[in-house]
Amino acid sequence: MARERGFDILVVGAGPAGIAAACVAAESGARVGLVDDNPAPGGQIWRGGPERPADAAAAWFARLDAARLERLAGVQIVARPGPRVLLAEAAGEALVLRHEKLILSPGARERFIPFPGWTLPGVLGAGGIQALLKSGFPVAGKRVVVAGSGPLLLAVAAALREHGAEVPVIAEQAPWGRLIRFGLGLLARPGKLAQGAGYRIKTRGARYVAGCWPVAAEGARRVERAILRTARGTWAEPCDLLACGFGFVASLELPRLLGCAERDGSVCVDEAQQTSVPGVWCAGEATGIGGVDPALLEGQVAGLAAAGRRADAARLFAARDRARRFGRALDRAFALRPELKSLATDETIVCRCEDVTRGRLAAYGSWREAKLHTRCGMGPCQGRVCGGATEFLFGWAPASGRPPVFPVPVGVLGAGGNESPIDRAPGA
Repeated sequence: MARERGFDILVVGAGPAGIAAACVAAESGARVGLVDDNPAPGGQIWRGGPERPADAAAAWFARLDAARLERLAGVQIVARPGPRVLLAEAAGEALVLRHEKLILSPGARERFIPFPGWTLPGVLGAGGIQALLKSGFPVAGKRVVVAGSGPLLLAVAAALREHGAEVPVIAEQAPWGRLIRFGLGLLARPGKLAQGAGYRIKTRGARYVAGCWPVAAEGARRVERAILRTARGTWAEPCDLLACGFGFVASLELPRLLGCAERDGSVCVDEAQQTSVPGVWCAGEATGIGGVDPALLEGQVAGLAAAGRRADAARLFAARDRARRFGRALDRAFALRPELKSLATDETIVCRCEDVTRGRLAAYGSWREAKLHTRCGMGPCQGRVCGGATEFLFGWAPASGRPPVFPVPVGVLGAGGNESPIDRAPGA
């Protein structure tokens, strides 16, 4: 028998956007539930809580602790049995969550771009190694090459240095011209400029090479060297670990399950963060990758609007829109170069769960067709790694979602009753 919980407002995702939404909604007097699949709030960016008492996250964690709401940790949403009800799984048991209004803040995950050797032990995502560091992963004395694109590379390199690793090179695929224009734009944002300068100071001694990208990882049983390329040539950089990050893709499984409209890989929302589905709001990276600042403001707007405080939400529109402009500047500066699409050879594995190579996938014209013939995206990660890769390589994108969002015991699905019809548009 499934346990049941009921809320005025249910917030799914306890990253910065979800925390902000839940706090303001609870402070407005609503019965609020905050659900997240991690054991503690914070999402990927605030994993482990604020690093220092004066950290920007500290005030939000304190506000969350003071808020009168119910926190459900280690809970995964897996299906939608009907209107205003979600089916979740917690430690193998079913949980039915009823709600009047729903705020989605599913966040984003790293984009992985396959290249020869990317499946070798020791090749990690940049965000992944950052999370491991916060969990005590030992890197002292190890030589770590950091490569990919975006400001996260500097933050990861700085964290690696703080934990005793040697970082010989930071390879940024964006060219210097775009980086310089982006840097000049930061003059209007002294806080961001200071943050970036701080990371660079912490990584002094490491070469920062723009217009440089990994083309392969080599080693006998694990990675031993990263093959890096610039316009001037290619060289092998010895390493114990290779941390690669090529930006982020929004986690859209749950919005797709509910039928929320999307455009260019993001959920479509109105000025109050409401989606195309009545009674459903969305905030954070799922509406456009932009970082903490817009996520916090979008979360507050969504929480206030869902709580019936539209006028208060409107007072945050201008600040939110300014924060979003920074996200668009990031997109322009760190747009991925076309050369990255040709890194994977026909023998390079793209779907790690099902061992599907690029050569096999190239024979098909859509995500759905490739899934049916190769099982790409049908393994334990349910396309969370290869989905972003195939979107970049082939332009494929799922058009809708199907339950379960995560693999769960059959008994959990049965506890939710019959599923409502789900759009099965081509490419799903």
